Amino acid sequence: MPTITIRTPELPVPRRRAVALRLTRWLTAQGVQAGHVVVRFEPTEDGTVFSGGMPVEALPHETDGSGPRHASVTVCVGPDRDDAFRDGLARCITEALDADARTPFCYLEFRPTSPSDVYLGAGERLRRADGTAVEPAPAAAV
Repeated sequence: MPTITIRTPELPVPRRRAVALRLTRWLTAQGVQAGHVVVRFEPTEDGTVFSGGMPVEALPHETDGSGPRHASVTVCVGPDRDDAFRDGLARCITEALDADARTPFCYLEFRPTSPSDVYLGAGERLRRADGTAVEPAPAAAV
């Protein structure tokens, strides 16, 4: 269940949707089920991201307006994903965001995450991403 958290200045909803669709399409081409792809956007405000003691919005920025001023991305994927998968996904993410040499700060971090460490569910149904069911807690004695 790849989970991608993208932190950038606010992106309009159509732009976020386009990024999420592009990432989902790339991942499904790699054999991931579309419903297992989670893309989360967390907007950042000015003065909340610093590099070298400087707010990233103060870094020189040449753009035509399409790419982000900065981006910080965390990607949780299974520990079995190899370098080629991670390199391809990193390229796909930066391309989807239009982050390039003109983007003064772009940081991507992969966090290998075992499916046994991921829990999914709603209401009383809870299971781990590796398919293991989680037994409900016993009812409290009255």
